[in-house]
Amino acid sequence: MISEPVRMLCAYTRKYRLKIFLAVIFMLASSGLNVIPPYLFKSVVDDVLISKNIFMLNVICGLVVIIFGVKAVTMYLQRYCMNEAGQGVVMDIRNALYDHMMRMKLSTIYASRTGDLMSRITGDAATLQNIVTNTFIDLLFNLVTFLGMFAFIIYINWKLTCLIIIVLPFVGMLLSFAGKKLRIAGHNVQEHLADITATAQEAFSAVRVVRSFANEDAELERFRIAGKGNYDALLKAVSVQGILAGVIEVFLIIALAVVFWVGGRSVINGDLTPGELISFTGYIAFMVQPIRSVMNNMGVLQTGIASAERICSILGTPTENYSHHKHIPVKGNIRFENVSFSYDKTEILHDINFSVEAGKKIAVVGPTGSGKSTIADLIPRFYEPSEGRILIDDVDISEFGLKDLRRQIGIVPQECILMRGTVAFNIAYGMGDIDMEKVKEAAEIADISAFIESLPEKYDSLVGERGVTLSGGQRQRIAIARAVIRDPRILILDEATSSLDTASELAVQKALNQAMKGRTSIIIAHRLSTIKNADRIYVLKEGRFIEAGTHDELISLGGVYAELYGNL
Repeated sequence: MISEPVRMLCAYTRKYRLKIFLAVIFMLASSGLNVIPPYLFKSVVDDVLISKNIFMLNVICGLVVIIFGVKAVTMYLQRYCMNEAGQGVVMDIRNALYDHMMRMKLSTIYASRTGDLMSRITGDAATLQNIVTNTFIDLLFNLVTFLGMFAFIIYINWKLTCLIIIVLPFVGMLLSFAGKKLRIAGHNVQEHLADITATAQEAFSAVRVVRSFANEDAELERFRIAGKGNYDALLKAVSVQGILAGVIEVFLIIALAVVFWVGGRSVINGDLTPGELISFTGYIAFMVQPIRSVMNNMGVLQTGIASAERICSILGTPTENYSHHKHIPVKGNIRFENVSFSYDKTEILHDINFSVEAGKKIAVVGPTGSGKSTIADLIPRFYEPSEGRILIDDVDISEFGLKDLRRQIGIVPQECILMRGTVAFNIAYGMGDIDMEKVKEAAEIADISAFIESLPEKYDSLVGERGVTLSGGQRQRIAIARAVIRDPRILILDEATSSLDTASELAVQKALNQAMKGRTSIIIAHRLSTIKNADRIYVLKEGRFIEAGTHDELISLGGVYAELYGNL
């Protein structure tokens, strides 16, 4: 039965089958030429040295030059064709892997370590690239060379060859045993390599936290532990390879000694010429190198298979459903009907019901962990309800195409992550071509245009990775501009000011008020001072709505909202 990694590779190699076919042809030619030189030993001894034939000496010397010259050309062509095909195959796999990761369900992504996912694209793909471009063809080359040499020793003397055949079952058993060990070792190597990547990625992404707690030494220790695991796994793999290669080589040397002893007696008795014996033993000696290369390549191949299995495990994870392509224009009426949501068998929301008319704004408040952000995540279908349904303009959101739905919703998150690039690129992110008129319009709405105009390069100024060159308030207002540039009918503000200081909050709140005009707005808030003017406020506790009304109504009610507001 063909394994999943092999099926995957076969699927991606179809596009490059002509190049692979040419690489195999050149490899066979190169391997065939590699088999001929030991046979020339027979002619050198029998036809030149014993017969003292100058003409044959010239012919053989000329043949050696031609053989190795043609071999050099065929090896170059083989490597070029195989690298062109192999690099293309791995590039396609890496692109497919990245595309799949971008479309995986958020629950899958959040359950994974970012560094581990990155290692599939970098480390595992690089290992697979080495397998496809080098190891596979090298393994095939050495196997063909070995078989070619084996055919020649049968031709020279089949009786002596029988002595070699006795050894082969032992070699086969060793290869089978070592293959299983190397596969396990290969998995361990890649897992520990992923751990190194994940550990480093986590530390660098939280470098401010690491330094603020003066925890550099502890992070270094974590990295050392991950590195030691990889080191031990590599040593184990190398140990298996080394023992295997050494044992097989001992078997072959013993076989060579026996061949010399039996063959020498045959030469003395006149049953074998000196040239045939030297050629035969030459082949045995030359066969050690292909076997050694096969042993080394087997270890690399098993690591590559482990990498391919890790890639397949990602490609096999569920993705979001992008099959709907019908465009449904959104006006902005939203309705939750008996919506419940569970994550990992834990109920987050229970029987949520509310509606908001187009152009109105509602707020959802409650303590941390009550499920506020989950409500925001359900509207653009980052998650699907466990029960109930969500409608926009009386259409179940499951009827919308995911991209079409999300392009009609603007989201301003609590933590604004900006991409590496210019201010204009970040505001127009996801819009394709940058329309500077729309970018400037959005910046005006977000009350950030004056600041941008003050920058040396204005809208072409680089913001730095994750927007580290900007303050929190500036990043948040760019996020507002990014949310409104498409003129969405629905705007979701997910605790958009909770991480800001008072001065920044006032500036961002002014921008938010401007952005919400004429749009259906869902405000997820922790700071109650930001939602007093909402048309309706819902109080959420432990996944259930316990109060609803305007600010004044809830204050006069004297319940949870009033208590929360009184604690400001």
